[in-house]
Amino acid sequence: MDVNKPHIISGLAAFNMVAGHGYQVYNAYHPSKFTVDNEMRLRYSSIWLLKYLRYYKKCKAIARGFIQLDDNGLVVSDEDFASISIGNEKKRKCIFITDIVKTSFIKTRLLSIFESKLNKSMQDMIKGCDRVIVPEHGEDQGNISYVGPIVRNVSTLNRSELRKRLGMNKRTIVTSIGGTDSGRFLINKVITVHQRLRKRLDTDLFVISGPSLALKNSNDDFKNFGSVENLHEYIYASDLVISLAGRSTIDESIIYGTPGIFIPIKNHFEQEENARLMGYKYEDILRLESLIEDKITSAACRPDVNADQSGARKAADIIARYSK
Repeated sequence: MDVNKPHIISGLAAFNMVAGHGYQVYNAYHPSKFTVDNEMRLRYSSIWLLKYLRYYKKCKAIARGFIQLDDNGLVVSDEDFASISIGNEKKRKCIFITDIVKTSFIKTRLLSIFESKLNKSMQDMIKGCDRVIVPEHGEDQGNISYVGPIVRNVSTLNRSELRKRLGMNKRTIVTSIGGTDSGRFLINKVITVHQRLRKRLDTDLFVISGPSLALKNSNDDFKNFGSVENLHEYIYASDLVISLAGRSTIDESIIYGTPGIFIPIKNHFEQEENARLMGYKYEDILRLESLIEDKITSAACRPDVNADQSGARKAADIIARYSK
């Protein structure tokens, strides 16, 4: 193990992607899954919180092992509170990347009081960081730096060239659910609706189901791409993206000028808030047909690519400054 190189600690999905680029990466984190039912509704959040606390203790032990390898190493965390907690304990320089400063999963009074205490601990850890990077626009304050959305640059801004490379011959809808199988209900709904729309709209549906959801093979109704590393390019090249309401996909849709439909997991506070800001809610899954038709019809008027794609560079500059 080379202590002079960055150690990237992650779960399996990120491990598979990052390892292929030659970095030192370790598949060490295996989080408890949310219980999401067959209609994409979050269930048993109180039980999940208790499981998370056990998982958090395991992550602290894992983080402590890696952080002790280097007496002066910088700790950079993408919403991993375990590593920040150990970094603060060991008096290391810490940088935290997050757009969440408070959780609100719990509905029962007793456990909501417990969750409020966890939120207080979370805020104390954030205050203890040397720098907090927030991927939103805003005015810097205290130890918090707002860098704007963090998205990847596409390999070419020529959409026609990129569409040809990706096999997009018609108006193309891309649907994606990220690294878990929680969005199975959404993907199945999109496929069913597209069966009714594809001939009338003359569209193709590209399904990017991610590393955790196995689907049947492609057919006339959709093309299944499984998991891809360049999802951002599929989003940029497409005419419409339909996704869960995760922050990264929403930011890419906005920056690249691609129309989007974002359906949150029911009772998932972060996704419901993200969706609300984009004008959507869980119940919109029942009117996908009209939403798709409206969005595809107006896709020719899509805005230009947002010139401000500097969030990743600004974040990297901050990290480099603290690593010296």
